[in-house]
Amino acid sequence: DVFEQPQHVGHKKIEFHITTDIPSVLQKNSEKEEKNGKNICTATEEINNTGFGRIFPAPSSNDKMETEEEEDEIPSEFISRRDLEKNRLSREEMEKFSVFKNYEPGDPNCRIYVKNLAKQVQEKDLKFIFGRYVDFQSEEERNMFDIRLMKEGRMKGQAFIGLPNEKAAAKALKEANGYVLFEKPMVVQFARSARPKQDASEGKRKK
Repeated sequence: DVFEQPQHVGHKKIEFHITTDIPSVLQKNSEKEEKNGKNICTATEEINNTGFGRIFPAPSSNDKMETEEEEDEIPSEFISRRDLEKNRLSREEMEKFSVFKNYEPGDPNCRIYVKNLAKQVQEKDLKFIFGRYVDFQSEEERNMFDIRLMKEGRMKGQAFIGLPNEKAAAKALKEANGYVLFEKPMVVQFARSARPKQDASEGKRKK
């Protein structure tokens, strides 16, 4: 009696509502939720089985994600692809410069020859650009990456860059040729020989 008086109607009604009225309505909903819950679980299990489902749930965005990931893989101490493209001359613009007259990329190999470099260019500037084509976690690639910048005499303003493989060299040539460094567009070609002097004289003759 003492208990029932303070909790006279309110609590009893609430109890009745929970135990009698709602379950019939809720039961269907909860069954649906259970089914949905199961579906969600199996879906996440399937996604988890694919390995990278959590990171890339929507297949349509995969391509975009991969290119972004590729960008992220390149450490920030090297130039980004976006900056390379932004400061590179278009084909039409290249035609206006005499250094690109009769331009030929040469025969693919893992060494590239760069000319028309501004006098203030240093090795670190070339490393900043061409280092993006080298995997510095691989000792072998690190050792193969080699920059020889000529600062004296007739060969001034030219450089030879050794890259890990032909594929990296081809990519570097494609993306860096015509890049404007210190207000001068770089001319990037495949090196013709391991002997820089011969390359340089041939490069001079082309001018």
